[in-house]
This record gives sequence, C-alpha cells and structure tokens, in this order.
Amino acid sequence: MGRLRGFFRLIRPLNGLMMGFAVIVGASLFIVELPSYGKVLKLLLGYITAFSLTGASMAINDYYDREIDRVNEPSRPIPSGLIKPRESLFFAAFLTAAGLIAAAFTSLPCLIIATTSWLVSATYATRGKRTGLPGNFLVSACVAIPFIYGGFLAGQGLNPKILLFSALAFLSNTGREVIKGIADVEGDKAKGIRTIAVSHGRTAAAYAGSSFYLSAVLLSILPMLFSPPLVSAWFIPPVALADAGFILSSAKILRDPSKENARKVKNMSLLWMALGLIAFFAGNL
Repeated sequence: MGRLRGFFRLIRPLNGLMMGFAVIVGASLFIVELPSYGKVLKLLLGYITAFSLTGASMAINDYYDREIDRVNEPSRPIPSGLIKPRESLFFAAFLTAAGLIAAAFTSLPCLIIATTSWLVSATYATRGKRTGLPGNFLVSACVAIPFIYGGFLAGQGLNPKILLFSALAFLSNTGREVIKGIADVEGDKAKGIRTIAVSHGRTAAAYAGSSFYLSAVLLSILPMLFSPPLVSAWFIPPVALADAGFILSSAKILRDPSKENARKVKNMSLLWMALGLIAFFAGNL
C-alpha cells in the first residue's frame, strides 16, 4: 500500500486533474450544445492524454531532481526511498505511451500537440531547469498547451479566445514557478540551477513572480471588453475570486519572501489557478 501511495504521489494527481480539465475547458469554448457520443469519447481521450502526460512529466522531473529533492523535498517518493529512480522512469514510459495512444485515437493534430508538449516537458526536466526563467517558461508552456489541445480536439484549431486563455494560464503559472524558486533556493544553488531567487535574491524573485501574477490579473479583464464579450457574465464571480487570490498572494510574498512563506504562496496559487479554470468554463455557459 505504501508503494502504491508513492506512485500516486509521484505523479501529483491534482496537477493531472487540472490539466485534464483544461482540455475540457478548451474544447467547451466551442461546444454550444450537448456533445454527441463521438465528441464525448474525444473529450475522454483528451482528458486521459492530459492526465497521463502530466503524470509522466512529474515522474521524469522527479527522476532528474532526485539529488535536489534530497535537500528541498526529502519526503518525496524517490529521495525518501519509497520509489526507486528506475521505477519512476518505467512508470513515466507507461504513462507517456497511454497519453500518446489516446492522442493518436483523437486526431493527428492532437497527437502532434501532445508529442510537442511531452518533448517540452522532457527538455525542461533534462536541461531547461538549470536555465532559470527560460525553464519556467517551458513549464508554463506545458500548462498553456491543454487549452490549445482542447481547441483542436473540438475541431477549431487556434482561436483568439483560446490564445487569450492560454496566455492567462502561462502568466499565472510562470508567477508560481518563479515563487517556487524562492522556496527551493538551497537545493537549486547546490546544483547550479539559475532561478531568479538564486541569481538575484529572494526579494527580486518575489517582485518578478508578483509581476507575472498581476499581469494575469490585468489580462483577465480583457475577455469582457470585447464587443460582444468573449465570455458570459458567469465568468466574472470565479475570475474575481481568482484575481483577488493572486493579488493577495502577491502582497504576501512581497511582504515576506522567505522560504516558508513562498511554499505557502505557491500552494495557494493552485487554488487560484483552479478558480481560473472554473471561470473559463463558466464563461461559456
């Protein structure tokens, strides 16, 4: 049971659930009536692809981060000894195969996007992480791609609405990644990872992370300014809560850019991002 729990923790299921939901949200922007059986099947396959590839990227990341995590996150499955490093790679290979097979059964464009996303996440884990902010951008690209994937799944391809929501996800997640670097300074510095917090200090990283959060807040106003609006009025309550959360998180990290507070802020950010997902979905009702 303990090892099973270790594999469960390895893939960070909450992240996978959110990425799967992001695919559904991206597709729902263009589905204005009850979907047919064929579309429901595609949505299910899209969810499986997003969940599986997110889990695979988490497992690959933890394999390459195992020495860093001995300092930053010693309770994680690999540094704690619950999961062997090679087992995490085998598990990642299984999840990758499941995700890409599901994408192949969806459409060729979806398979290309899914493969690209996997390559970006693998590049981050193997090389990009050490670059600091460019590495943060790679992670955020993987967070933004599910919306684009959902648009292609619905047969719409790239669309201004999809690109706008992808940009919101990109900015808010980049803020989270930069602030995460504040919590991980010790391990990152030991392994030569040039995050903003390592290269310029925790205070600079707090300002940079907050600027990405606040940029996302400002951009979230844009869908209501189009004529006609890109979203319904149902978009406003959840996005207002998410925006308030990001503003609060920005104030908290600027006031106290410590390791402990950064860990709290980056965890809280998942809630604000989840509310943003709900806002995107509700805005299409």
